[in-house]
Amino acid sequence: MFNKKDDKPAGPNAMNQFGNGTVINGDVSTEGDIRIDGKVTGNVNCKAKVVIGTTGIIEGDIVCQNAYIDGKVNGTIEVSELLILSKTATVNGDIKIKKLVVEEGAKFNGKCSMGLSVARNDSAETTARPKIASAAV
Repeated sequence: MFNKKDDKPAGPNAMNQFGNGTVINGDVSTEGDIRIDGKVTGNVNCKAKVVIGTTGIIEGDIVCQNAYIDGKVNGTIEVSELLILSKTATVNGDIKIKKLVVEEGAKFNGKCSMGLSVARNDSAETTARPKIASAAV
């Protein structure tokens, strides 16, 4: 049972968790989901879902596919799919998202850029806008 070697890599389905009281100074990158109940001073880059618990604090930027924020974030958040700010969330910084859910009581101080092109290209100018022909009078 204990002598059995299992050297399989964690892979994209792995769940990472930093518990309350854990302090990380530096950037965090992961392929799988991550839950943070401690403090991260640095950027979080995740190809899946980021969950910030009620005791979680991020002092840096977050880039991910989906995010659920219960705690505090001081930095830019870029989410390619869905960002949920719960009633206990506090975000100080700009957000760039495709879809947003804000529960009553959440605190958000910053600029919000929303839409498909923002999440993919980081440029609101690439959004297709209908052209209006001017009429000659």
